[in-house]
Amino acid sequence: MQANGAGGGQQQQQQQPPPQGPAGPELGCLGAQNGEASAGTAAGDQLAHANGLLPSANSSGGGGSPGGLSVNNGVPAAGGPGPAAAELGGGGGGGSALKKKKRLSQSDEDVIRLIGQHLHGLGLNQTVDLLMQESGCRLEHPSATKFRNHVMEGEWDKAENDLNELKALVHSPHAIVRMKFLLLQQKYLEYLEDGKVLEALQVLRCELTPLKYNTERIHVLSGYLMCSHAEDLRAKAEWEGKGTASRSKLLDKLQTYLPPSVMLPPRRLQNLLRQAVELQRDRCLYHNTKLDSNLDSVSLLIDHVCSRGLRSVCGALYMLPCLGIMRKQFPCYTQQILTEHCNEVWFCKFSNDGTKLATGSKDTTVIIWQVDPDTHQLKLLKTLEGHAYGVSYIAWSPDDNYLVACGPDDCSELWLWNVQTGELRTKMSQSHEDSLTSVAWNPDGKRFVTGGQRGQFYQCDLDGNLLDSWEGVRVQCLWCLSDGKTVLASDTHQRIRGYNFEDLTDRNIVQEDHPIMSFTISKNGRLALLNVATQGVHLWDLQDRVLVRKYQGVTQGFYTIHSCFGGHNEDFIASGSEDHKVYIWHKRSELPIAELTGHTRTVNCVSWNPQIPSMMASASDDGTVRIWGPAPFVDNQDIEEECSSMDS
Repeated sequence: MQANGAGGGQQQQQQQPPPQGPAGPELGCLGAQNGEASAGTAAGDQLAHANGLLPSANSSGGGGSPGGLSVNNGVPAAGGPGPAAAELGGGGGGGSALKKKKRLSQSDEDVIRLIGQHLHGLGLNQTVDLLMQESGCRLEHPSATKFRNHVMEGEWDKAENDLNELKALVHSPHAIVRMKFLLLQQKYLEYLEDGKVLEALQVLRCELTPLKYNTERIHVLSGYLMCSHAEDLRAKAEWEGKGTASRSKLLDKLQTYLPPSVMLPPRRLQNLLRQAVELQRDRCLYHNTKLDSNLDSVSLLIDHVCSRGLRSVCGALYMLPCLGIMRKQFPCYTQQILTEHCNEVWFCKFSNDGTKLATGSKDTTVIIWQVDPDTHQLKLLKTLEGHAYGVSYIAWSPDDNYLVACGPDDCSELWLWNVQTGELRTKMSQSHEDSLTSVAWNPDGKRFVTGGQRGQFYQCDLDGNLLDSWEGVRVQCLWCLSDGKTVLASDTHQRIRGYNFEDLTDRNIVQEDHPIMSFTISKNGRLALLNVATQGVHLWDLQDRVLVRKYQGVTQGFYTIHSCFGGHNEDFIASGSEDHKVYIWHKRSELPIAELTGHTRTVNCVSWNPQIPSMMASASDDGTVRIWGPAPFVDNQDIEEECSSMDS
């Protein structure tokens, strides 16, 4: 491989033998073919690592030491006629290639250093050397190079001396103390592993303790003196043991205290690329697959793209996928229509394990459907009958063994079903004046809360026994948080309050200007999704207690409509609507990314399968339940033709 502008130097090498002394290794590198050092010279082998990543002596610009080539920004030191002629392309006249080169910008130098670090990690040291020489850049400060090599070789005394050289380059005066502590800690552990207890004790007493830093950690380290063997030490210290692995981790920690101009953070280029990939996925409105941080799973040569355009299939308007990605993962196509209910379907909910779907109807029944794990088709499993007022709300127990069903406003009863046997375990009614329209399970699966708009708010066990009650709360919707103590309840005062049944305290969390018809909470308990009368779907941050976003498109009057989170990482939001459609938004976008049509009356409820991100169900007043899944596969040519026809 020949550097730009080095042609004259090559001719010069062919006409005369390479000079001895410091010019020897330089000419050996320049005469290399395909990035490999010239054979037959030990000096050439040394220059192959002149990028500053192996031990090298500081250059004074003269003398016969070839080690001096590792400094001066990776370019051989000037002063000898042989090296200067070879580097500048040979000959006189001062018309050197390097002088003609445009000065690199700071960003260009940063990119070259990042590439060099990555190539060094791949073991391509000779390539790194040529890159640094031709660009005139320096991969890292010479003092940092020495420090790195001494740490990796376990030469702790030399590494400590290197810290004195680095002191002027470190911004924080306390950083050197912390770095020295980390060095001595590694030194101490390696002495212990080698069985050199007296030497380890000397490090602990005379070197670590006088630093007067992290005395708590020093006490922990002193306890390792009692370890009977090396395996016990490694287990208690959670340490890999003496060698490359632990020293590399140590070096990663030490690098955090050094400015990047002195030593680059570890694997900096890989981290930047990973962040770029994650950002593209995060900004993609249609990405619905599990996030994989492994760069080997993506192509870095193209941007991440999931979909584009619109297409109407079987009455469903949805985004037309680019490269078929969205088509394979996104629930935008009616895969199945369930027609077993004979009246309006008010509610639907997938089980927590995603294997079943429960639907409740005005026809007084709850139907349990089994999800085929392979075909994703649903078949009727059980029909639970006897809900005289109809079923407007359903809640699965955390283990999916039980199902609680509630009725509309004038229903004072609640049904607790055993899903496995299909038997009614409890039919609960505290008073005929009650209105039990909503229910939520405690995370322990042994209790649930229920209530309604007539002022009832109860906590009960599996047998329907009343454990606690809260008087005067007109409940519209309920949710139990993961702490097992707090119950969220929307009420007739257009708010959501948190109620603690243990210490009997309550607090205001969300305040809207219009009635909250229903709400649901994200898995992490941070976000609340509200269906607000005449306003639509609102997203609230429960921790900061702020309104995050108002989603557009949906038609919401005073009917109770239930929305949901869905997709991988719950990145999507879906809601029914009074205009007979299902709307889907990305969590960060106020405009819908899909409008699913097919129902002929109000869509009361949607439920996204928590285990199959490509499956969603919707229940409607038209008496049907639609199962939505990925659209049928068509090849890229069909996609392009449809895109072209749309454009025209």
